Amino acid sequence: MSEEPISWDHLKTRRPTDADRDALRAELVGRALEVRQHGWDAYRSEWSNGDLAAVAYLLGDTAMLEELEENEGSVLTLLAGNLYGFNGARKDIEAGLVGTQAWFATVQKELDRL
Repeated sequence: MSEEPISWDHLKTRRPTDADRDALRAELVGRALEVRQHGWDAYRSEWSNGDLAAVAYLLGDTAMLEELEENEGSVLTLLAGNLYGFNGARKDIEAGLVGTQAWFATVQKELDRL
């Protein structure tokens, strides 16, 4: 009995909504505030490396990014998919991730106000 191959086509057409992006923004800001208050140790085993990297990027924590072996490009590429879906992320990556950078800049400004 052979199994059907896994199809990822449904993910290629997924387009996150403004509400999805707002939820991601709120989650990242909340996590960044937690790290500011409690440090990284409590979250290293709780959050995925991708989540740790996104929060580290948001906080400008280059030491944590280095520890995770991540850089600005890898973090932005990962987050582009969450922000715009597969096809939208491909377009943003081809454009130099300007949309993703702009989104992060607004989230960083919000975090700086808190």
